Amino acid sequence: MSLDVAATKPHERLAAALDGEMAAVTAMIAQRMASEHAPRIPQVTAHLVEAGGKRLRPMLTLAAAKMCGYDGPYHIHLAATVEFIHTATLLHDDVVDESTQRRGRPTANLLWDNTSSVLVGDYLFARSFQLMVETGSLRVLDILANAAATIAEGEVLQLTAAADLKTTEDTYLKIVRGKTAALFSAATEVGGVIAGMDDVAVKALFTYGDALGISFQMVDDLLDYGGTSSVIGKNTGDDFRERKLTLPVIRAVAAADATERAFWERTIAKGKQEEGDLETALSLLARHGAMESVRHTALDWAATAKSALTDLPDHPIRDMLSDLADYVVARIS
Repeated sequence: MSLDVAATKPHERLAAALDGEMAAVTAMIAQRMASEHAPRIPQVTAHLVEAGGKRLRPMLTLAAAKMCGYDGPYHIHLAATVEFIHTATLLHDDVVDESTQRRGRPTANLLWDNTSSVLVGDYLFARSFQLMVETGSLRVLDILANAAATIAEGEVLQLTAAADLKTTEDTYLKIVRGKTAALFSAATEVGGVIAGMDDVAVKALFTYGDALGISFQMVDDLLDYGGTSSVIGKNTGDDFRERKLTLPVIRAVAAADATERAFWERTIAKGKQEEGDLETALSLLARHGAMESVRHTALDWAATAKSALTDLPDHPIRDMLSDLADYVVARIS
């Protein structure tokens, strides 16, 4: 189909190029999230799935497969798999973080309860494994099963690193690779595998997804301290209130003098937060140039993602994926 010329953002152009495939993914998601015996499952799932969002991860799977010339049916299964894994992690994350807002709407755990969110998340994980098995590819199963384990590992690592001012940039990167980049890289990698691409191309797809996911998460962490609720889909300052050691704070703590260190000890390590503390945190981030330095690091990862694309077939979608890497960081430019 012809691209929508009015769609100016890269993810919108990508969505237009993959319109038919995304419709098939949406239909498969609706079919597979149904439950004959537990109507709460589709209710909870639909609340998240229908909340909008860019559907970036399943689009990456479809884009990789199409760019690599795949003409079979299973990229639809894999895109739905990726979206189910992502939705399951969101349901679980909101329980862990005690969140009340997701994509600008009340969270499922707020509308129903924590138990429903956890159990429906478990159901979606199970559904995702059913879908990936249907492809008949052990390699695909291996990639996505590893991604699911890595996501859980990243979340647990974040839990143990939370409120610990000794958290290093290396630990932060491990957390980001787990909670975000693992699903991005799996989404792109399986698109190449199902298309029968060689190891060089599959590795390039992995590298693109990994670097894009890292850049994406770094930008999200920046937006938490400088975005609006409508942009980030949650409350500005949530990471501060939840005492998460994201990269801007890690860099500000590393540069802190004794007085500033005492502030971070009180607010993050001990969780004794008072009125005006978020504003103080923002001023400290600005004083040490933490926001700008993280933006440059995110730009470096976006450049790594774009560089990986040179090992992939020359295709209009490849250009869109390159533009997408720029757009991810442009959200904070």
